[in-house]
Amino acid sequence: MNKIFKIIGLMVLIILSSCQKNQNLSMITIEEFNKGYEDQNVELFTISNKNGLVCQLTNIGARIVSIWTPDKNGDLKDVIVGYGNAQDFINNDNNFGATIGRYGNRIGDAQFSLDSIQYELEANNGKNSLHGGTLGFHTKLWQGKKVSDNSISFTYLSPDMEEGFPGNLNIEVIYELDNDNALSIKYYAETDKKTVVNLTNHAYFNLKGQGSGHINNHLLQINADNYTPVDESMIPTGEIASVKNTPLDFTKMKEIAKDIESDHIQIKYGDGYDHNWVINGNSELKLAAKVIEPESKRSMEVYTNEPGIQFYGGNFLNATGKNGNIYKPQHALCLETQHYPDSPNQPDFPSTTLEIGEKYYSICVYKFGVEK
Repeated sequence: MNKIFKIIGLMVLIILSSCQKNQNLSMITIEEFNKGYEDQNVELFTISNKNGLVCQLTNIGARIVSIWTPDKNGDLKDVIVGYGNAQDFINNDNNFGATIGRYGNRIGDAQFSLDSIQYELEANNGKNSLHGGTLGFHTKLWQGKKVSDNSISFTYLSPDMEEGFPGNLNIEVIYELDNDNALSIKYYAETDKKTVVNLTNHAYFNLKGQGSGHINNHLLQINADNYTPVDESMIPTGEIASVKNTPLDFTKMKEIAKDIESDHIQIKYGDGYDHNWVINGNSELKLAAKVIEPESKRSMEVYTNEPGIQFYGGNFLNATGKNGNIYKPQHALCLETQHYPDSPNQPDFPSTTLEIGEKYYSICVYKFGVEK
């Protein structure tokens, strides 16, 4: 009998060892991430909490590389769509997981005015400027510092007129993973010249696990009764419109696929969802959105002090990422907390102007869980 128990015990240890080995093999190592860039100040940071959640970050664009979170069975999977090495991040023009600036989202006609001075930006999205330009913050090598076992700080000085934006802008972005399974991203900035600032994070999520196919079966709720309609170039018209009786109504949780084939003009303009929702509530930290993946039961809540959130359904996604996984359109979703697109040219929108001596502060929280 003792012999049988010993055999069973040995088999269990082998299985557990194999599972642990496979999980460790899937985790990105510093050696594989930095290969070929060891002498170029490229860094990979890992933070974790007591529940086993793991988040990996890099100073290339102050970005999220991976987030490992459990499903209904306790199995960890990486829910961040993107690359697994520095070379791919540096050589490919994708915003996977990156800090976006100086202005997240679009600015119409790639220009804006401050105090009667007109500033010209790069038109890198048709006639418009998108995400701070081709050489925006997502391309910069930030200074990274491990603050604690669960917190990383990234800093960057954006010089006056970088990508056309005025003012020397000092930025700090702090990522912190707490024991409530919440990853907070706090943005701080100060300028020496009047400027515009709208910082966000461009993480691409698939709660079934990166490389697991489309996200249209995910259930989504957005805490917003209104949105900002766009024209055919995806620039807001200036209107604040109700989501009621439109496919943009996510006030109650629904499957993303439900209205994705709608002939509504806003869906046609974006080739799906790529819009800014006006979050209900004030400037305090509030729930902006919640996502549930029905098979794994993984969930994610998004909190922010920002007035808006951009839901992008990955409509133009086309890349080969981690472990050779091929990402196709709608294989990931983004929920980017922000001020509204084109705010510098829309006087009725909340202002994105940052004055000398003023302190910019924005927060986004991605909180992970498992639905019962």
